[in-house]
Amino acid sequence: MEYMIETERLNLRKIEKSDFESLCKILKDEETMYAWEHGFSNDEVHEWIDKNIARYKKDGFSYFIAERKSDNEIVGLMGPLMENIDGHDIPGIAYILNKNFWGNGYASEGAKACIQFLFNRGFNRVIAEIRPENKSSINVAQFVGMKEEGMFVKLYNGKKMPHLIFTIYKDN
Repeated sequence: MEYMIETERLNLRKIEKSDFESLCKILKDEETMYAWEHGFSNDEVHEWIDKNIARYKKDGFSYFIAERKSDNEIVGLMGPLMENIDGHDIPGIAYILNKNFWGNGYASEGAKACIQFLFNRGFNRVIAEIRPENKSSINVAQFVGMKEEGMFVKLYNGKKMPHLIFTIYKDN
């Protein structure tokens, strides 16, 4: 198994089509996916997997599966990815944790490593786009040193969804 990112407690690896069942436990859960305002259907999980595999080919990275080193349990999905804001690709980080692992510091640990991953590839600015009501994700972004820098509206499933932009610079 090739790991893309390693932290003290986590190994992050590329998503594969064979991860479908494991990803369903996270992406189909409405509580986990509250920022999307719905749990995914089977078709949406398949599309999400395909989208990430395509991003690996295009950008070299995207969401990765985060496995706990101690037992290989999947704690969530996190990774560096190119975000598209108003037609511009900007390096960012994202994290979706299985709700059974909330509150254990895994999101912060993974977010720090994903920021460093992007800095090591020559990017000087990394963002996180977060829904204003997603207080847990905002706390993670602030904990890893990101500052709120702006806002934009993303169209998702025909709905306008405001997102805050949190940013960290390499020289911080």
